[in-house]
Amino acid sequence: MANLKEVRNRISSVTSTQQITKAMKMVAAAKLKRATNAIVQLRPYANKLRDILAQVSASVEGSDSPYTQDRVPTKVLIIVLTSNRGLAGAFNANAIKTANNLIFSKYAEQHARGNLSILAIGKRGHDFFQRRGFQVVGNHNELYSDLNFLNVSKVAEFVMEEFKSGNIDRVEVVYNQFRNAAMQVLTSEQLLPLLPAEQDATAATSEVDYIIEPSKEKIIEELIPKAIKTQLYKAVLDSNASEHGARMTAMDKATENAGDLLRSLKLSYNQARQAAITTELTEIVSGAAALSNG
Repeated sequence: MANLKEVRNRISSVTSTQQITKAMKMVAAAKLKRATNAIVQLRPYANKLRDILAQVSASVEGSDSPYTQDRVPTKVLIIVLTSNRGLAGAFNANAIKTANNLIFSKYAEQHARGNLSILAIGKRGHDFFQRRGFQVVGNHNELYSDLNFLNVSKVAEFVMEEFKSGNIDRVEVVYNQFRNAAMQVLTSEQLLPLLPAEQDATAATSEVDYIIEPSKEKIIEELIPKAIKTQLYKAVLDSNASEHGARMTAMDKATENAGDLLRSLKLSYNQARQAAITTELTEIVSGAAALSNG
């Protein structure tokens, strides 16, 4: 059994760790509230934008937009969204694992030919793919320090320009979609070429008669780039909220585990203390008996 000093040191260490994890949980909870508000406010706008684009484009024969041209995916870009920091459970590992599965299953041929590149948003994903020799074309870890539509749009514009010029034939985004603090859904979405929005039966029967100026073609030309930027921005906001939710959950579990460990250590400490007292009493009684016999 460990001596009293060792157990006291472990109790002190676990107590300090528990205080840190509890503080990190509170910080993550505060950040999660802001991140949740951002993604909840964006989703209705993004969905409505896609609905308008679908209804307007449905009445236009074909599309001349360079962002809707479906080409053979010879050159592929995968945008992987992770975080800059760890201590968020399996948040980063799951996103990286999903990206790996996508690479080695759907785009194994492009990867083998060296025609697959990675654009990482988040230090964890960037470091992982760079260490393993993947072609990493960009580092946008600074987005999370000032997360807004303008900054994300710059990344989207770079990707759109690469697609438009023919340097990339397909772009996919891998990220954690936020559901709640304890649940994140790993998602892989095609960003480019822009897929036509699916219309269900109810949407088809409730089409809106829009008054369009100057023309449907001009509106589509303006809406498609905005829809692409909004889709990427929504993915980044989802990933950001998921990160804080995963970290809050991980730190809550770590705090509970520290509490369980402290109870076990205190029990061990009391047992060691009791054993030490019993040993001292035995020695005293034995010494007194020896003196009396002498």
